[in-house]
Amino acid sequence: MPEFKAVVRVMIKKSILDPQGRAVETTLKRLGHKNLENLRVGKHIELFMSGEQAEVEKQLAEIATTVLSNPIMEDVSYTLEALEPA
Repeated sequence: MPEFKAVVRVMIKKSILDPQGRAVETTLKRLGHKNLENLRVGKHIELFMSGEQAEVEKQLAEIATTVLSNPIMEDVSYTLEALEPA
């Protein structure tokens, strides 16, 4: 059965305040990194899946938009890469 590596990227929407991003930015500026602006913190999630590509893509889209992210507050994107058979 074909195997895939999926990468899901979740970021808070630009219109929503990101307190974690603000805290990290403030700390970095305090440490001397004064050239930072609008730092945002997100999630990087990797999954390994198997099955027929069309079904895996459908399943990944559902997982990414209903479980791994909150579509009201977050933007989500994902990639799917076929793995070489061992």
